[in-house]
Amino acid sequence: MKFGFLTLLVFLSLLFSLGALGDWGFYGHRLINRMAVFTLPPEMLYLFKPNLEFISEHAVDPDKRRYASAFEATRHYIDLDHWGQAPFENLPRHWSEALIRYCDIIWHQAPDDSIIFKGEEIWRRYYSADSNLLRDQNILFSKSDFPQFFMRSILPGYYEDTWEVDCALWRVYLNLDEDTGCEGILVVDSLSGHGILPYHLIRMQSTLTQAFLERDKGRIIRLAAEMGHYIGDAHVPLHTTSNYNGQFTDQLGIHAFWESRIPELFAEEQYDFFVGKADYISDPRTFYWDIVLSSNAFVDSVLLIEKELSNIFPTDQQYCFDERLDVTVRTQCPAYAEAYQNRMQGMVEDRMRKSILAIGSSWYTAWVDAGQPDFRKDRESIGAFDIYSDESAGKRSGRIRLRSHE
Repeated sequence: MKFGFLTLLVFLSLLFSLGALGDWGFYGHRLINRMAVFTLPPEMLYLFKPNLEFISEHAVDPDKRRYASAFEATRHYIDLDHWGQAPFENLPRHWSEALIRYCDIIWHQAPDDSIIFKGEEIWRRYYSADSNLLRDQNILFSKSDFPQFFMRSILPGYYEDTWEVDCALWRVYLNLDEDTGCEGILVVDSLSGHGILPYHLIRMQSTLTQAFLERDKGRIIRLAAEMGHYIGDAHVPLHTTSNYNGQFTDQLGIHAFWESRIPELFAEEQYDFFVGKADYISDPRTFYWDIVLSSNAFVDSVLLIEKELSNIFPTDQQYCFDERLDVTVRTQCPAYAEAYQNRMQGMVEDRMRKSILAIGSSWYTAWVDAGQPDFRKDRESIGAFDIYSDESAGKRSGRIRLRSHE
């Protein structure tokens, strides 16, 4: 049996007035989540099957709050090209290690006197030109205990509008006198703006497991729906590069072309979304990083194939006008899209199929790790919830984190 989906491009453009791109399109995310449910074992279907519509409909909630939350946007992508060449060994796979490496700590002793502790070399000292603060003293950051201090006393401020460190805690950690000058300590994050997608997936996996442990059915279903969204994003090559919409290669619009227009035209007749049964994920960190790394490996093909095709395909046959919701829109012609699809040799279908299996496997793994709770008596459907219910996503103001060109 074949399944197809229609991406509502016009609706998305109206919803995201700031120009956000729909990840797989609204209908695409809903379809992927829906099909993932059918990868689950019967024991899980007692809870998931009655909530099939909820899981499908709420697959798009992370996109709905993308510009309402200060911290949502960066969860949808990671600009791996910013960090060098594959396999990006200078980018730690652990969230805390990455933040320590790519966050600077600015210690303001006085209004015109600061010390900057560079994240990449946290144990070196940099002074302002006329600083007299501790000029002749040694400040030693122990490589063994600074990560613990960071996690305990610095990381909790990550979701605040201004990321600050308590001066008293700082003095205690460095064994400084109470009268040591401190006008304030700021943390400058050079990591998150380039995307945190795989780190967020690892966090979500743990959070979903905890929801299963607590048998919180509403939270399980909500998190499962949102987990599906982020995993779907991770399988899109253009969500792993700063050139996410071809803006650096004169290919504006390739994002929607790849993940919306091609499935819209060919999924119903050509795509097979039955992918088998969910598998247990023994190492979630490696699993999620492998997904984004494999997606990134397709970036050059996605861009180069379309660029080459645009140079040989008749220009007047590349774009057509179509009616969407009683609005005339300019989009890629079917023949041009078919040529692109053929040259990619099933890449879009393959990434969608892998998304479905990975989502089901993430749900299944959380259930197994929680001891396989029995939901045979829990066959009711879950009611609606606030899409801002996540404690960090709920911050609707503050420092919206976006790419510099977004």
